[in-house]
This record gives sequence, C-alpha cells and structure tokens, in this order.
Amino acid sequence: MSASYDAAAVAALADKPVSWRDKALPPAFWGRTVAEILAGKPRLSDLPTPLLTLSAPGLRHNVDTMARWCAAHGVEIAPHGKTTMSPALWATQLEAGAWGMTFANAFQLSVARAFGVSRVMIANAMISPLQLRWIADELAADQGFEVMVWADSVRTVEIMEAARSAYVEAGARRLDVLVEVGGIGGRTGARGAETALEVAAAIEAAPTLRLAGVAGYEGAIAHGADEAGLEHVRSYLRDLASVHTRLQEDGRYDDGLVPVVSAGGSAYFEQVAQVLGPLTSTGARVVIRSGAYIAHDDGYYREISPLGEAPRTDGDRLVPAMHGWIRITSQPEPGLAIFDAGKRDLPFDENLPEPQLLRPRTPGDAVRRVEGMTVTKMNDQHGFLTFGTDALQIGDELRVGLSHPCTAFDKWGLIPVIDDPDADDPVVVDLIRTFF
Repeated sequence: MSASYDAAAVAALADKPVSWRDKALPPAFWGRTVAEILAGKPRLSDLPTPLLTLSAPGLRHNVDTMARWCAAHGVEIAPHGKTTMSPALWATQLEAGAWGMTFANAFQLSVARAFGVSRVMIANAMISPLQLRWIADELAADQGFEVMVWADSVRTVEIMEAARSAYVEAGARRLDVLVEVGGIGGRTGARGAETALEVAAAIEAAPTLRLAGVAGYEGAIAHGADEAGLEHVRSYLRDLASVHTRLQEDGRYDDGLVPVVSAGGSAYFEQVAQVLGPLTSTGARVVIRSGAYIAHDDGYYREISPLGEAPRTDGDRLVPAMHGWIRITSQPEPGLAIFDAGKRDLPFDENLPEPQLLRPRTPGDAVRRVEGMTVTKMNDQHGFLTFGTDALQIGDELRVGLSHPCTAFDKWGLIPVIDDPDADDPVVVDLIRTFF
C-alpha cells in the first residue's frame, strides 16, 4: 500500500503569490499567484535566462516507467525526496504507487510532514536529541505516521535510546530502526556481518526502539557500470542479504512484522532487484530508494542508469526531463562565447552542461540542433562556451542538457514545467515549488 500525503496542502501552493525571491520569473509576474500566472498560459519566451525547466511529458514518462519496472520486478520504491525537495513531485510519485518517501535528515522530514507524507525512511542515523524528540512527538500525534531510521553502530543505538527514554512515556510507540550494512570503500554502514548483528542486538535490547530490517547504500561501492563494478555491487548486496537472513532465521524480528530490506539508488537498482528481490519470497519487503530517475539527465545518469542510454535491464528507457536555458552575453575572442549562467544556476558537479538547441532568433524561425559547441568552464555567474563553424551571436539563446539532478533542483525555488522542450516556444504548464 502506497503512502499518503496532504493533497490540499500541495494544491494550496498554487495560491501563493510569487515575488522577487523567485528568480525564474520576471517582475511582470510578481504579486500574482501561481494559479493566476498559469491561467495566462505563459511561454518560455516570457521568462528570463538563465533558467532551469522541467519537461511535463518527461516527468510523467519517467514516473510511470519506474512504477512499471518496480511492479514487474516485485520491489517497492520509496523515492529519495532530497533529489527534488518538491512536494508536488513527491505527490506524483506517491500517486504512481510509491510505498513511501526517503529523506536524508530531519529538515527534509519536516518538509514531508508539513505536506502530510505518511511513510518515511530516513536513510541516515538520527542522533540529535532535539530531532529524536520531535520525531517522537510526530509519532504520538499521528498514529498513521510511519518512520524508520538507520543505525550502523552500538553507540548510535545507545544515543537514540538515551534521548528517547528520557522523553517518551512508557508504552509510547517505538521507533523503527534498520541496521545499516556497509562495505569496504563505501560510506557509512556496519563493516562486517558480526558488527551488524551486534547493532541489531543493541536495537532489540532498547525498550523504545524496534528492529525493523536491514538497509544500505550500494552507490558508494562503485562508480561505473563495467562488469567488475557491477560484481562489486552484487557482492555487497549479498552481504546485506545475508545479515537479514541471519536475523530472520534467528527469529530476531517481532512476530507479525514485515521486515524491510532496502538498497538501490538511481545507478544500480537492477542489481538490487536481482540480488535482494528473492527475499520477498521469505516475507521481506524489498524497497529501492531511487530519486534521480524522475528527472534523469543528459550526463551521469544517462550513462550509468540501468534504464539509461545503454540499458542493463528490461523496460522503457528514462528520458531527460530537465534542461537549462542560457543566453550569450559576450564574444571576447574568436570561437569563445560567454553566457549568463554559472555554478549558482546550473549543476556541473558530475558533468558540464551540454549545448543542444539554438532557440529562434526571429519570429517564424525554428529551433535547430547545434554541433561543435562545448561548455568548457563555469564561474559563479558566467559560463564559457567554445564553438566552431556553427556561429553564435550575442543575444542567442540556447538549451543545454544538464547532469545530476540532485544538484540542479536546489538552485531554484520555483521551477517552470513546460509542455515540450523541443518546441519553438514551449508553454509553461506548471510552476513547481522546492524547499531546500
């Protein structure tokens, strides 16, 4: 059963006026609500550059594609909400059947709670007493709210139990905790099965906590899709599965509990289904946590995703659903153009933007594909683009493909969604609010 959310709270975002705080919109729109702006059917040409946009058909395709893939492979999905931090996009994922949402910290959880998300996994340890007490209050106030956190050491468990036992009343709902299993060269996570089992024993012994399953993150184990890297990921996942199997065989889970076994970012989710999927036949719930799939990209995930340019699994390919729009502001040297977007506007932590389209220079012209152009460097507010025979002019506007959506969404508090990123002048069909 998928998690729920507060539809009225999400819908109310359309009634909030925009202002100078929203850099995606020009002054002509300030003071109007999102609903009022959309009623006028604005076009891309009504918006300034630099700009980030989302593709309405691309988002829909990616959400539906991942939902179908999960159903076909017998796994659940709790998308990582930190990718977008957009309640409207979380709602789309939940409506498509997402079992819950994943977050990384208490702030992100607070945004989720403000919009009524009912089932959340925190893919991290929570050891701040203030945050643990707030979570306890949320559990007490809403019996329909479910949350689970991770622990990779006995010390982490001791801190959680100390904070909670000094605050919660006897008989209060216990906090569900997943044992985090790590791997050599990875990030957090208990190193070795015996350490993981010690953490599980500490959770069991803590009166205010409940052992709820096993989790981990395979994305830090490898950074490529060659067979050696994939086998490294599979080996790690087999270790994670063995910890769960040991706990299950030893009767360490509460009677009636459906234990969660979770892994799976946006790079290796097909490996997770292959290795962990069979655990569903023994009563486990296997949950992947992919987040970047909703926007996909024209860079890192295009190359690494199982449903990317070179798919490693069955199902439709994901499509890039985010783009940048830039304007040439200077041509100080032959073959060099400077544009009006920089690190504060568009992501480049994995790859620099990819020039794709030149927008019409005059009414009646059509967009056209560009070739021989390369973004070579980005400053805070400027980008450097080299070009050859495909000449550019000051004032030209281009669409660029972007890499790594996790560092794209956080640069924009309000993101236009357009009906067709390949059109001469796309229509803006939505304005998505983010909360970073």
